[in-house]
Amino acid sequence: MQSFDPTALECLAAIVEEGGFDRAAQRLSITQSAVSQRLRALEAQVGTVLVVRSRPVRPTAAGQLLLKHTRQMRLLRADLERDLGELAPSSTGGAREEERISLAVNADSIATWALPALDALARQGLPLEIITDDQDFTHEWLREGQVLGCVTTVKQALRGCKVQALGAMHYIGVAQAAYARERLPQGLTPHNFRDTPFVAFNRKDDMQGEYVGRAFGLKRVSLHQLFVPSSEGQVRAVLAGWGVSVVPELLVQGLIAQGELVNVAPQARVPVQLYWHCWNLESVVLDQLTAALAQAARESLAAA
Repeated sequence: MQSFDPTALECLAAIVEEGGFDRAAQRLSITQSAVSQRLRALEAQVGTVLVVRSRPVRPTAAGQLLLKHTRQMRLLRADLERDLGELAPSSTGGAREEERISLAVNADSIATWALPALDALARQGLPLEIITDDQDFTHEWLREGQVLGCVTTVKQALRGCKVQALGAMHYIGVAQAAYARERLPQGLTPHNFRDTPFVAFNRKDDMQGEYVGRAFGLKRVSLHQLFVPSSEGQVRAVLAGWGVSVVPELLVQGLIAQGELVNVAPQARVPVQLYWHCWNLESVVLDQLTAALAQAARESLAAA
């Protein structure tokens, strides 16, 4: 089996993660020429092109395989540094910028329970990189080898990975109190939802339609939607009177208690089951991440 130069592998990862050769050179503190030379040497060793020279740069199929291997090596190095730090705390100087531990987590989890779960590990110096996407799509980052773990709605374990149920996040429809009094005095009903603007996360977000469909027993729902690609931004838009949004109850329960937001359809609630997937590797760091997320989920989410 071939042995690949770790420096060249990290160079490949930097090119892809930073989106180009210039930023990769800045991250690695070398010249752009040196970045190109390392990549060419690695491509010569593998015998194929590893990146598509587009904007941003993207990996080929072979490049994806090497990126996955590189990220697994990062995890092993993180384990080693942790163990060495326990034996001789002065022997390690902290994680390098290029050795980030990447996770894909949906925006609603980031806005509610996931960041507190990772707080202790971040404070210990674990070089985390959290990538956000819709909860129905975060598993694609893991499938492609771009992250070592993800929070997703997918139940089936991916090949080479293990899965753990986290619990259910409940979603409710909310509106600003004054908006609800003026525009929705009877709450959200089968007769007025078509005239109500809904604030969605992005075009991938089908939560608004699913919520209305469940609330009123409809198979097909057409909504007037506005898009704000931030969980907290959706709430701010609702507070500003933009319309209704279906968001995690965890995110807005305080604002409802204060009377700033109202639940526009108390009878309707959408539970979304979340799962943690990660590579099936023996790793203390991976075990710590899994334990931290599982504990926080038990404290914040409904039982799966």
